[in-house]
Amino acid sequence: QDFEALLAGCLRDHCLFEDRSFPATLSSVGSGPLLQKLPPGLQWKRPPELHSNPQFYSSKAKRLDLCQGVVGDCWFLAGLQALTLHEDILSRVVPLNQSFTENYAGIFRFWFWHFGNWVPVVIDDRLPVNEAGQLVFVSSTYKNLFWGALLEKAYAKLCGSYEDLQNGLVSEALVDFTGGVTMTINLAEAPDNLWDIIEQATYSRTLICCQTHVGKEQVLENGLVDGHAYTLTGLRKVTCKYRPEYLVKLRNPWGKVEWKGDWSDSSRTWELLSPKEKILLLRKDDDGEFWMKLQDFKAHFTLLVICKLTPGLLSQEMGRKWTYTVREGRWEKGRTAGGRKKVQGGQLWVACLWRKRRRGEEVPSQWASVLRPCNVLVSLLQKPRHRHRNRKPHLAIGFYLFWVVLHPQTYDDQKRLPPAFFQRSAPLSQPKTFVMEKEVSQELWLDAGTYLIVPCTSEAHQESEFVLRIFSRKHIFYPLSEIGSNSSVVFSKVSSQEIEEQNEGQNEFFTKLFQKYPEINAVQLQNILNHMTWSGLGSTQPLFSLEACQGILALLDVSFQVGDGCAGPVEEFRDLWKQLMLYQEVFHKQDKNGSGYLNWAQLRAAMKEAGIVLSDDVCQLMLIRYGGPSLHMDFVSFVHLMLRAENMEGKVWLHVVVCGQELGSLTFSAWMWLRRLSECTQFA
Repeated sequence: QDFEALLAGCLRDHCLFEDRSFPATLSSVGSGPLLQKLPPGLQWKRPPELHSNPQFYSSKAKRLDLCQGVVGDCWFLAGLQALTLHEDILSRVVPLNQSFTENYAGIFRFWFWHFGNWVPVVIDDRLPVNEAGQLVFVSSTYKNLFWGALLEKAYAKLCGSYEDLQNGLVSEALVDFTGGVTMTINLAEAPDNLWDIIEQATYSRTLICCQTHVGKEQVLENGLVDGHAYTLTGLRKVTCKYRPEYLVKLRNPWGKVEWKGDWSDSSRTWELLSPKEKILLLRKDDDGEFWMKLQDFKAHFTLLVICKLTPGLLSQEMGRKWTYTVREGRWEKGRTAGGRKKVQGGQLWVACLWRKRRRGEEVPSQWASVLRPCNVLVSLLQKPRHRHRNRKPHLAIGFYLFWVVLHPQTYDDQKRLPPAFFQRSAPLSQPKTFVMEKEVSQELWLDAGTYLIVPCTSEAHQESEFVLRIFSRKHIFYPLSEIGSNSSVVFSKVSSQEIEEQNEGQNEFFTKLFQKYPEINAVQLQNILNHMTWSGLGSTQPLFSLEACQGILALLDVSFQVGDGCAGPVEEFRDLWKQLMLYQEVFHKQDKNGSGYLNWAQLRAAMKEAGIVLSDDVCQLMLIRYGGPSLHMDFVSFVHLMLRAENMEGKVWLHVVVCGQELGSLTFSAWMWLRRLSECTQFA
């Protein structure tokens, strides 16, 4: 939706915007348990109908003024409250110049970081209220402020509905608000320097939240809420009469219900401080914000989530210390969705993070200090598999890190490491557990060298898109070209002399064959092929259907056609036979386990040996088109594919490509068209 055009149209027509893509009906609320929480007589009203002086945002209001409604989205609100501690970052998500007076047309816009890009979300300002005119979902303690309620509506639209905001991890919201990388610390296994970590994070412009034990959201006797997210809003080292004490300050998104233990608002432990320090820290307000000591924090909370900002949101001085790259990929059945047991199937690119200086090499001054270990942050994000966030759960994901010793012979044309590499190489880093979360990340300290990152799912054949991001502190990172980044086909045919040498001794066979069949039609070709003994093709011999044989004859050059679909003279048929023998040889060579089928990697290798080099994407397309449901290809399908591919050289590829692209390559747009066509065919 074009915000500027919609706003201009409403102002011109003197009307208020109504968002048909997210209407003011129950369909935008959802269709699940949330409907049972709604009050009777639900209405949708605009802020000017709810207050005589509505304001979008006020910098003078208390920064933590939002309260959760009936939607179970404490994770969203905790992340949002962490965002309010940094108004400059908040303004990136919430354009603060919007109002209910100047150029008001009932339309508002918000920005979210969505898997690599900042995307605008446009909404109207109709909000659900009860019969008394009170907001049902997020509200502000200042009754005339509406930015929080409108932001929640925009986020609900992004996720599919208000219902889709039910249940989540605070790390998801932090990433969507900032595009940052979240690091999660299990407090049951917290390091001894936890205080130092929190203190450093607080002074480094990070967003910090935490979560209690997983379970039904309920208030405990100690005042904490189980299955709930909180915002960490401050910390303080205080001096008691006998020893120092380490305190953290937290806020409940409900805007009420606080901790009742030591250092709570009514605790006697405050008497251990000097009067001056007590006055400075203690605020007896029932606003959901409270202090507690670090030991109690570790005992009653399970996760600490620290969101590190990307260079673009850091200050200029801090941003210069980081390099950043992002790549998108996809786990595809039969190709890269090998699961953790076959990580070599999922490799997408080789990342050369930094390297040592070679003898005699001139090194730019900014790369002169790469000999020390470098701080690297790796983030793997999986994209949603459904328009509604909660309809399909996240896959269990993780990634492996390998150190690679570069040798020219290690890689083929697409810089893909062979399976032997993974058989002899142990990963430097691997997942302790695969987690069903939107993002997994890890902070690493790596020496200078070349490393391979392999994102994968826990189980094989699970498909999804993902985004891999790598941050490198102070050091330069040299990303190599992405594997399969160019969807292309390169033809390099085996010479006729090589084929001739492989088929010596066949002359007598062809002479007898053509004495019996001067011309060969599809039925006769089927009879010949199915009575042949195909060596090296497993225990089950291939069976060529009549349709397959008709296809073979149809794919031959026009000069082969004689009469009604018949192949002509012996010499011309001999060429076809030589091709079949070559296909048999390369198929047998790659089908190492004798299954009679080729998987994605074997198909790519077989076609390359036969003289046709495919990029990863085109190979995947061919497997979808010619392979079976399990994305494996038998010999008959392989023959059909090879004949079609060789016959396409200089013809169909050029026909498909738009406007004179180089022979043997596909443009991105043409590739996407073919891909959509194949997916439609696959799911038809």
